[in-house]
Amino acid sequence: MITIKSVRELKGMQASGHLLATMFEALRDVIKPGISTWDIEEFCQEFVSSRGGRLSEQGFEGYKYGTCISVNDEIAHNIPRKNVFLKEGDLVKVDATCNLNGYESDSCTTYGVGQISEEDQHLMDVTKKAMYMGIDQAVVGNRIGDIGAVIQHYVEDEEGYGDVRELIGHGIQPSIHEDPEVPHWGKAGHGLRLREGMTITVEPMVEAGGDWRILQKTVDDPNDDWVFYATPDGSKSAQFEHTFAITKDGPKILTLQKPYDGLEKYIPHFDEMED
Repeated sequence: MITIKSVRELKGMQASGHLLATMFEALRDVIKPGISTWDIEEFCQEFVSSRGGRLSEQGFEGYKYGTCISVNDEIAHNIPRKNVFLKEGDLVKVDATCNLNGYESDSCTTYGVGQISEEDQHLMDVTKKAMYMGIDQAVVGNRIGDIGAVIQHYVEDEEGYGDVRELIGHGIQPSIHEDPEVPHWGKAGHGLRLREGMTITVEPMVEAGGDWRILQKTVDDPNDDWVFYATPDGSKSAQFEHTFAITKDGPKILTLQKPYDGLEKYIPHFDEMED
């Protein structure tokens, strides 16, 4: 069911999203060659819990951890691991959801570890730009297909990368996954019409090798049958994700990270509004 959020709910989601954004900002100084992906999980757990929040992916559909951490060709949904250490030039994707006082937010950031190649930086830049291009289509009266169409055209037709089809954005609140589904591909003018007060995520996953398909794998743990996804050709991938609200003044990003330079139009001000 799609819920239209009240100002009170948007205030709560803005606070949750701000906490999650500050966690991702802090990770910029944490992620470096030599640390394990488990170190990232521990940092995120401590950061959010010490500020009154909870990483709400933990326990959702049987998931055991607070973060999903995927490295290089791993597209999404891999688990934090004590035996996986980041190396110079890696790309690491950290995906997390935050619950603060009952309000949810969801975000993902790709980090370059140490010095990365120009090719990998371009992959990250394209993926982030694709996310913002999709978010810009999320205006009152547009349709879900408008979001996916602009992402797919840019990623595949203009840049020659692979735009993952099977993993998609979604509505959020009161749980971390709600209707509607938000594909990152599609036809402009098709799909559900967007309304003021909807809260959704846009989270394109882009494959450097140009393939849009994904390879399903099971985590390397005999006590866990959790499934994650990787590129079929071994090429690297990137992902960026924000949670945002659709308003009469355009999309307002609840998980926006500093610096805000050039992103001022996305800054939410629900905390200044009357309920």
